[in-house]
Amino acid sequence: MRDVVIAGVGSTRFGRHLDRTYGSLVSEAVTTALGDAGASAGDAGLVVYGNSGAGVVYGQESVRGQHAVRGTGLDGIPLVNVENACATGSTAVNQAWLAVAAGQVDVAVAIGAEKLNHPDRSRAFAVMTAALDQDRLDEIRDDLGTGGSGSVFMDLYARWTRWYAERTDATPEDFARVAVKNHAHGALNPHAQYGATLTVDEVLAARRISGDLTLPMCAPMSDGAAAAVITTPEIARRWGAQPVRLLATVVGAGRAGAYGELVPATARRAFAAAGVGPEDVDLLECHDAASPAELIVLEELGLAADGGGVGLLRDGVTTLGGRMPVNPSGGLGSKGHPIGATGLGQLVELTDQLRGRCGDRQVEGARIGMAENAGGYLGPDAAAASVTILGAA
Repeated sequence: MRDVVIAGVGSTRFGRHLDRTYGSLVSEAVTTALGDAGASAGDAGLVVYGNSGAGVVYGQESVRGQHAVRGTGLDGIPLVNVENACATGSTAVNQAWLAVAAGQVDVAVAIGAEKLNHPDRSRAFAVMTAALDQDRLDEIRDDLGTGGSGSVFMDLYARWTRWYAERTDATPEDFARVAVKNHAHGALNPHAQYGATLTVDEVLAARRISGDLTLPMCAPMSDGAAAAVITTPEIARRWGAQPVRLLATVVGAGRAGAYGELVPATARRAFAAAGVGPEDVDLLECHDAASPAELIVLEELGLAADGGGVGLLRDGVTTLGGRMPVNPSGGLGSKGHPIGATGLGQLVELTDQLRGRCGDRQVEGARIGMAENAGGYLGPDAAAASVTILGAA
């Protein structure tokens, strides 16, 4: 297998873009990524397009990517459509990496895009419900009970939060501190959906969504697109790009009836492929669809001891300026969560961090960055996961 790099990245601002089309969002992300790499659309031998909700929300099925890339210059280039719950964008990168590493193509463009906002908000909630095991939908709802959130996934995160609190000394104030930290990070990110900072008291006093989760602890429904140009080190040098090494990209699948094994197993495979360990990670972008998930994921990835995620938070380790900042982009809660673009958006952040391009939110001296996504639900664990590790060139 060949060495592979990310030569260029691009992203729209995440947010509510009711006035923009998929094509508009994708064109912005792709044009930025190609320009960043010093490449042209004609250099690409493959396009991998990730999207989760266009069929449910807008009725666009089957040829989502072919529809979205019109006018970008990528028209007519072989294209594969990818859908993998909240891991969709990072799975698109995985498939692009595989094609380049295997020598099938020299250049691939990975794209993630989503438009969840629609005048009929029930369509976005239907996307979430569609990510559950439909054969067991009634059973899952009966098992969860009535969380009152309107979103079964926030009810799920409320359950996982309760389980975490029962086995650790984490408190609602700690969960609020995660949201406060990430909104402070997001306030430094021009691509973030939310730019306001919050206090712990404000988070705790906000509208309750489900269990201990209040509104600022929950990721918003977002629109946006992100893209990455993936190639070999030799081609990146020829373009004059500033590449970042794609050390590992691993996709995992959950098992019905299992809990707490999917992300740890995927992380172990990623560390083995990258040839690094948890102690080498300088920063993390993780899937904090609800703020307490950040503490859980730190432990699942092996970046904190069992029950130790909350201690890293309290000690300031995970804040900008700490030893291992987590979600310097603002995370899903502040930056936003356009499902198909979320994972790729994380990798845009890591790529720019490892190049030293993040301004006031720069993680100084960062050499190894890690990203994690998990989504869908088989019960009681997620259905899909992805872990990606990048290294500075």
